[in-house]
Amino acid sequence: MAGPRALFLLGFLVPALLLPEAAKILTVSSLELEMKKTSYQVISWHVHEDHEKDMKKYFDFVMTEALHGRDAHENFVKAMEQLGTRCSHLLRRSDIMHSLKNENFDLVFVEALDFCSFLLAEKLGKPFVSLLPSPFGSADFGLPSPLSYVPVFKSLLTDRMDFWGRVKNFLMLFDFSMKNWKIYSTFDNTIREHFPEGSRPVLSHLQKKAELWFVNSDFAFEFARPLLPNTVYVGGLTAKPVKPLPPEFEHFIAKFGDSGFVLVALGSMVSTYQSQESLREMNSAFTRLSQGVIWSCKSLHWPKDIQLATNVKIVDWLPQNDLLAHPRIRLFVTHGGLNSIMEAIQHGVPMVGIPVLSDQHENVVRIEVKNLGVSLQLKQLKAEMLALKMKQVIEDKRYKSAAVAASIIRRSHPLTPAQRLVGWTDHILQTGGAAHLKPYALQQPWHEQYLLDVFLFLLLVTLVAVWLCGKLLGTAARWLCGSRKLKEA
Repeated sequence: MAGPRALFLLGFLVPALLLPEAAKILTVSSLELEMKKTSYQVISWHVHEDHEKDMKKYFDFVMTEALHGRDAHENFVKAMEQLGTRCSHLLRRSDIMHSLKNENFDLVFVEALDFCSFLLAEKLGKPFVSLLPSPFGSADFGLPSPLSYVPVFKSLLTDRMDFWGRVKNFLMLFDFSMKNWKIYSTFDNTIREHFPEGSRPVLSHLQKKAELWFVNSDFAFEFARPLLPNTVYVGGLTAKPVKPLPPEFEHFIAKFGDSGFVLVALGSMVSTYQSQESLREMNSAFTRLSQGVIWSCKSLHWPKDIQLATNVKIVDWLPQNDLLAHPRIRLFVTHGGLNSIMEAIQHGVPMVGIPVLSDQHENVVRIEVKNLGVSLQLKQLKAEMLALKMKQVIEDKRYKSAAVAASIIRRSHPLTPAQRLVGWTDHILQTGGAAHLKPYALQQPWHEQYLLDVFLFLLLVTLVAVWLCGKLLGTAARWLCGSRKLKEA
């Protein structure tokens, strides 16, 4: 019998080398990939040049707004509309669709933030598993979520809510539901164009059809909450073995001796769109540290009128995982991306989080609550405040202790994230799916799942019983009054 074969649909993060070598892997991407030696096939496709320009324009706008502290939901919806148009272009490519159907894959991997991959899996009629690269609440796939201690996405609450926190969380659920509906609706035209009437999928239902959900997080970072058997933590999936640092980094770190160094990496998008004013403030903050600073910052974007601090080294690219593993690292200044946080936790490094996009704000809340570090909002990004926050985390040993404790939790799993992903994938391939891992609740209408029909029935029974009792008491009262009048007469 031939080994299992799997199809990977590359969204933003899907790692394409995690299944056994016996698997045949194919990725579909509209991105330009740096092709090295691979054991999988890549199908590249391109949309019209005008659409690429529109997409870049919207993306530039969203990033610029976010970096000015205006992460508006409407901007994100417009960007999703562009992705819906791009998805229609892919589904129209009969050559790609026929090729995929002819491959007869056993399983499709989708990335939860790429809605097109769900529609493509549905079009192929194949079972699929989903990778969630962001916090839990960013996707609703049927997990039990008691509002008393499970924060709604973007509420910025923790699992320990007071009365007003629970009120806010309850109200935020309606806000989150409306915003999700608006995001899903951006793919309505794509669904109408490519699926016949009567069998058109609903995106929210498709998410609940996933055989497995692999979540890019860990118990060391997430709040404890109910999980379903088909939900598996794989935080740290992209982690690689630590390698020796290139000499240029080792020589720089050695200059600062036991003072150590600070690593600053706010993500490639931030370093591309960062304003000169924020660069000036950060550079000024770093001059106030006794540590060296290794900063991922595009040298082409460095303002010519700013003198780089003597204790700072800027580089276009850095080996982040290897630097985080270095014994002399004292602090990690991060934008709060989950992969960066997982790497920091892996090596027990405390953090200062400067969130830019929506899910990063949620991540930074957890950094603070878990005592892994502190946060700083973009509008507070002034030299004095940033220097104060960095010194606070470096000098207060409680942050380092909490980071080391989280690292122990993270490392103590009996299986690595890759082993968990491969093992569970192999399990559902051998058993013909994950029906035994999914509760029937995922197939129930919402009013049944939350027992609203039962409550309504019991309320009706109670009202009828009260009405009947009232009628009986009224009849009895009239009869007693009538009997008394007869006796008096």
